[in-house]
Amino acid sequence: MPATRRRAYLAWIAVCLIWGTTYLGIRITLETIPPFFMAAVRWIVAGSLILGVLKARGVSLPSRNSWGELAVLGFLLLGIGNGAVVWAEQTVSSGLTAVLVSLSPFWMVGIEALMADGERLTARRILGLFVGLAGVVVLVWPEIDIGSGFIGGVVSTQLACAGWALGSSYARRHHRDENVLATAAIEMLFGGLMLAAASVARHEWAVAAFNPRTTGALAYLVFVGAIGGFSAYAYALKHLPVATVSLYAYVNPVIAVILGTLVLKEPFSPRMAAAAAIVLAGMALVRTRTPAPPPGHLSDDASTADQSNQQHHNGDNEQHVNEAAHRVAADEPKQP
Repeated sequence: MPATRRRAYLAWIAVCLIWGTTYLGIRITLETIPPFFMAAVRWIVAGSLILGVLKARGVSLPSRNSWGELAVLGFLLLGIGNGAVVWAEQTVSSGLTAVLVSLSPFWMVGIEALMADGERLTARRILGLFVGLAGVVVLVWPEIDIGSGFIGGVVSTQLACAGWALGSSYARRHHRDENVLATAAIEMLFGGLMLAAASVARHEWAVAAFNPRTTGALAYLVFVGAIGGFSAYAYALKHLPVATVSLYAYVNPVIAVILGTLVLKEPFSPRMAAAAAIVLAGMALVRTRTPAPPPGHLSDDASTADQSNQQHHNGDNEQHVNEAAHRVAADEPKQP
């Protein structure tokens, strides 16, 4: 195996591990740091550092004409998507949050079905929706406690899924051939500023506190979860088929559940394991594309084969990387 491809697989493994651990990191930071305050610091610092490095390397940054679109994406993907996940983890365990967030493709399918130019629902996807819903019912029904805030946390995870799905749908229709890390960094800044506004409105700075454990977790979310995770994701996309990279969405919940159980002693019963398996099975059904693409468009298999050929001849084609990133972004849950 070529060294470049071997490094790409290592980058993909890093994505699976890193984005699976961020749920644990969020849960730990919330021990002393309020949710929106923590999320705002994370994304503003990460976005600023990425932009600084790219600027120093002479990478062309998105023009101001694109800032409006990137602000919308920052609001949907991070302001709502990540902000709602952070809020949910105040009352929902990190592992359970990860499983509930894996329902993002269900929301994507539903939103796309409502769009005039979106993909229609197929019998397989409808079956997947029902299977996933059944898994959620099995997962959360016995845990419901009206007075615990649990229901609000579960609803918040689905608000996050809706934000990611809307943002992905918007990104699909406003695609720009620009550096994927640069656009992500600007989205981080806009999303972070919006989360900061929410934090100020809630006066969170007055109750924010830091200790070595929560500060370390926040640093991990910034440098490893955001900067390291997305850099590894971009590298993996450059050298591996999209279909391979997208498999991280199935691995993340498993890692999050295992870490939550081992590190934080979060409860995980055989019923929860079965329910999580049902949810992931439903996600697999929903994520299956229609076999016959419209004339002039590539199917998943064809696009993957085409990508492999391009990588063989030119593994460093940045435009190809950005297009691949946008295709994956249209169907994948975003990092927590």
